[in-house]
Amino acid sequence: MAGKTVVRQPGEGVAYWMLGGLYELKASSAETDGQATIVEMRIPQGSGPPPHTHPGGEAVYVLEGTVRYHIEDEVHEGGPGSFFYIAEGTWENFEPTSDIHLLVIYTPGGVESFFAEAGEPAQRHELPPPMTEPPDVERLMAIGEKHGMKMRAPQPS
Repeated sequence: MAGKTVVRQPGEGVAYWMLGGLYELKASSAETDGQATIVEMRIPQGSGPPPHTHPGGEAVYVLEGTVRYHIEDEVHEGGPGSFFYIAEGTWENFEPTSDIHLLVIYTPGGVESFFAEAGEPAQRHELPPPMTEPPDVERLMAIGEKHGMKMRAPQPS
């Protein structure tokens, strides 16, 4: 039996506002027979997630902008065309050093349930209004734990 075909045009599908960014679901776990979750992200400079791990692998392709990736104890700089693969259970986080546009593939799928609970439904397929207060990392950590992720508070630079 053939799997489901997913076709989405720009601005179609479910989108979340999270940590100052726009996370657009291109294909959900349900649409890929659990194999992957594919998300297009637009994240402004200065935003980004706290250090965390995933219960599966994460492939990140930088479409636009520049990013500083912290993977375990290493720091990597990336720009358009850069690719990162982060294995399951690896501590990582990234800092957009400019506004960034990413394509992220999570294997297996399912991370969208975290985004749905931790973020909020996007009112429009565009960046949310700028954050006026720091993110509630304790809340993110609790939600992440429910979804198989580990998180820790960012350390001051």
